Amino acid sequence: MGEVATIRLDLAKSIFQAHGADAAGEVLFRKKLRRDQVLSFFVSQPRCLVAMEACSGAHHWAREFMGLGHEVRLIQPRYVKPFVKRQKNDVADAEAIAEAAQRPTMRSSRPRPPKRRARP
Repeated sequence: MGEVATIRLDLAKSIFQAHGADAAGEVLFRKKLRRDQVLSFFVSQPRCLVAMEACSGAHHWAREFMGLGHEVRLIQPRYVKPFVKRQKNDVADAEAIAEAAQRPTMRSSRPRPPKRRARP
């Protein structure tokens, strides 16, 4: 088994689905993570590319992962949807994100900076 080069993460309310792949695209692991396990899991992973569907929560997680030294790619859901092969669930979504992230010309967006709060 090779070293993890890419982690594809499907975000949800409480259970996140992570897929790890090596540089050749071979799946190394499929893992369910509770919200409180996500950061500790990514701390233990080598620096790699993290791909997620862009949504409001993804920007928060992207900033957290970039703080740990990972490269983050946020892909718009409309670009991921064509890669869903079967019914919509977290595992199928993570696989679709994996497929979309492997495309060399796939568009991605940068994470937003955190909002500044007004001073009282």
